[in-house]
Amino acid sequence: MSTPFKKPATTYGEQVALLRQRGMIINDPASAEFYLQHINYYRLSAYWLPFEADHATHRFKAETDFGRVLNHYIFDRELRLLVLDAIERIEVSVRSQWAYQLAHRHGPHAHLDRSLAFKQAHWKSNLDKLTNEVDRSEETFIRHLLSTYSEPLPPVWAVCEVMSIGLLSRWYNSLKPMPTRRAIASVYGLDEKVLQSWLHHLSLVRNLSAHHARLWNRDFSIIPLPPKGKPPRLGAEFLHGSRKIYNTLLIILHFMDIVAPHHHWRSRLKALIVQHHIETRMMDFPLGWEERFPWREKP
Repeated sequence: MSTPFKKPATTYGEQVALLRQRGMIINDPASAEFYLQHINYYRLSAYWLPFEADHATHRFKAETDFGRVLNHYIFDRELRLLVLDAIERIEVSVRSQWAYQLAHRHGPHAHLDRSLAFKQAHWKSNLDKLTNEVDRSEETFIRHLLSTYSEPLPPVWAVCEVMSIGLLSRWYNSLKPMPTRRAIASVYGLDEKVLQSWLHHLSLVRNLSAHHARLWNRDFSIIPLPPKGKPPRLGAEFLHGSRKIYNTLLIILHFMDIVAPHHHWRSRLKALIVQHHIETRMMDFPLGWEERFPWREKP
């Protein structure tokens, strides 16, 4: 049976005192109060949870330092920005391929053709969501196309520009013609089922990142399919059954090597890990990961 919540609000000073009581080392209480003021005790608690020796009493392991917890928070924030930077480029590329293949194979307004969807209910739901995005858009080209032409929505190469990666994932998931699905996936050297799974996963990661949620040691609720024959070798690098971010980073690297061949994302990520002295096992990185082929710098 649930009970009423009776815990009182605490001041920043009281929060510092509580952390110290539980065994956290805080050498600069004023600095700790400052960060608790601007980050929030409850938000930071997700980053010190792994350092608790006893979750029932919230006692910390020996040598747990507030600065170390804060360092993990800062690392996670910079990791989210790095991940968002990559997913933006992936999203733009896949949207472009979705629009190109639909337009050339099924016409400029293929998105209005319900016969191209596996299930009519999904097509209607996706179309309603896309229509809402178009209606909310203030882009000049969208307003021009709507006012100039009689179709209920602009052509596919225009509407793709107002789609989120989540909506893109749903449209690809619903797409029925197998040759079209394969044509889109082939640009990335993937099986169409793997691309569908990866888009679904990346849409979750993108939304978590955009809403400032933790990535560092999170267990994701949606896990991506490991590739099999395509692309060669990558499937063996996946940690099967893992819910951590390591597999996500492998996915991002694969896409980035295709959509931005001269990128520095790989080296930026490695430098971020080194800069913050992060123990990568919390993200399911395997031993010796730096020497494995996905992480080697491209010539």
